[in-house]
Amino acid sequence: MTKPELVRRWLLGPPGWTMPVCEIDLRVGGTYRYVWRKAPATEMGMGGVFREIVRPARIVTTELFDEDWTGGETLITTTLLEHRGKTTLTVTVRYSSREARDGALKTGMEQGVAASYDRLADLLVSIAP
Repeated sequence: MTKPELVRRWLLGPPGWTMPVCEIDLRVGGTYRYVWRKAPATEMGMGGVFREIVRPARIVTTELFDEDWTGGETLITTTLLEHRGKTTLTVTVRYSSREARDGALKTGMEQGVAASYDRLADLLVSIAP
């Protein structure tokens, strides 16, 4: 979740997308930038700021898409909780309004995120010691 060389392998959404830009300055106040591309000419970018980092359990960031289709900046809280050798990942997205949340849900983004997390699970198995 914090190493660009790994993030660009799993955070891709539905099949057919790539991530030519994945920049992560992992520190409070640091920024990140992602750009996804789907051939031949579709591109989507977003970025934000790291607000809180508690290793290895919690990361809080802002998020804003270049084409602000989510109604403004969102706040993303990612928690990782280990119990008996298994880690539970929880991501909470706080949109600027109910309308922004509902609009985001209508985009189909949920399926793309689910595909990404499936890829992450596969990647973790492949790199596990």
